Amino acid sequence: MKPVMLVDDSPTMLASMASVLTQAGQPVEKAKSAEDALSQLKSMQPLRAMITDYHMPGMNGAALVREMRKLPAYRFLPILVLTTESEQSKRDEARGAGATGWLVKPVAPDKLLEVLRQVAPG
Repeated sequence: MKPVMLVDDSPTMLASMASVLTQAGQPVEKAKSAEDALSQLKSMQPLRAMITDYHMPGMNGAALVREMRKLPAYRFLPILVLTTESEQSKRDEARGAGATGWLVKPVAPDKLLEVLRQVAPG
């Protein structure tokens, strides 16, 4: 099974989401920043999906999505933006960058798994 990449500057959020996914049998790759994620992708196997935080130091989640969409291998990868932000303009920015969907923190484990199954079946 292809892994899901989790991108978040919060070690607690990374650990929490990784735990939910691995307990459901989903392999996980983790990155602590958008820049770290882009660097790791160069030597990584294909992904099932990516879940990224919006607010991070340096490059934010929308900018990461925009950069991912420039890479042929990731042009159609399901990418979810996960954040405490509920402002419509931020959602519009993420969608405009190519995000597949948006989740508001805190997200319940069953909701996370359900949305992942919807955007990246299998």
